[in-house]
Amino acid sequence: MNVPTVDVHAHVLLPEIEEAVAGAPGHAAHRELDARRNGAESLRVSGAMVGERIGRLTRVEARLADMDAAGVDVQIVSPSPSHYHYWAAPDLARTVSRLANEGAAAHCARAPDRLYGLGLVPLQHPDLAVEALDHALALGLKGVEISSHAPGRELSDPELDPLWARAAASGAVVFLHPFGCTLDERLDRFYLSNIVGQPVENAVALSHLIFSGVLDRHPRLKILAAHGGGYLPTYLGRADHGRQVRPEARGCAEPPSAYVRRIWFDSLVYEPGALRALLGAAGPARVVMGSDHPFDMGVDDPLDRLRAALPPGPDLDAVRGGNAVALFDLEELR
Repeated sequence: MNVPTVDVHAHVLLPEIEEAVAGAPGHAAHRELDARRNGAESLRVSGAMVGERIGRLTRVEARLADMDAAGVDVQIVSPSPSHYHYWAAPDLARTVSRLANEGAAAHCARAPDRLYGLGLVPLQHPDLAVEALDHALALGLKGVEISSHAPGRELSDPELDPLWARAAASGAVVFLHPFGCTLDERLDRFYLSNIVGQPVENAVALSHLIFSGVLDRHPRLKILAAHGGGYLPTYLGRADHGRQVRPEARGCAEPPSAYVRRIWFDSLVYEPGALRALLGAAGPARVVMGSDHPFDMGVDDPLDRLRAALPPGPDLDAVRGGNAVALFDLEELR
């Protein structure tokens, strides 16, 4: 019962990043693509939502008050996924990652006993990604956050192997948090770009890591999937069957279901039954508590939702904090 309660999925907004990219070549096209994929109504609602929560996204005092209200002792804070900017050319991409790393580190330094941070890497430029990861780690961050893909580059791309190798060797956590969905205009109404698109992107990205053999080549790699890993963990039978009957799906050494117990997943699946299904697929040692604080698709009561799915005992204590302490190597909290 002395294990701290840790929320691994929370975000900080860093206005300096948006100031750095404003007006750069490619920025207008990026905004147009974002508008096409999300639809005008969802962009309007999202803008208002972020405006209402700007203090909770930027002010440490507001963050700590939210944590206290939710019974959270520690947060792992990552930059808002809107800061990825994978369209950026190399020099600007380096600037974005450095601003993200420095901003996250400075934010967490204001409450070092309660906040730990993640940085960003320019996934679109693999030759810069290891440099950015090392920069994040040198600032005391615990790893980096990535999306499900970069334009023209899936997570199975062999050019990303140096990033996976460096992350595995350093013990850095790679937080897989999709932003946007390549189904484009099919999801531009009803906020389907997020409601449906984000779980799809999680499933696709994790499948690339599994089927391509990335997790075989880098068995120590710490991948943490947001949003419970999306649609993949609870539909593993189809993945296993596909590998069995399709020769082109045999790039991994074991059935795909075996790799789900090598990945970590946050608990943000909303319903007790869904969380129990995730625990059954991944095992209680591979699920950590997440809230997506403070966005509207997150929850303000992540601990209460754990308690609705799990009885008091070692599994509950592991998911609410013990697993995160081990994953992020938070020795001082043991």
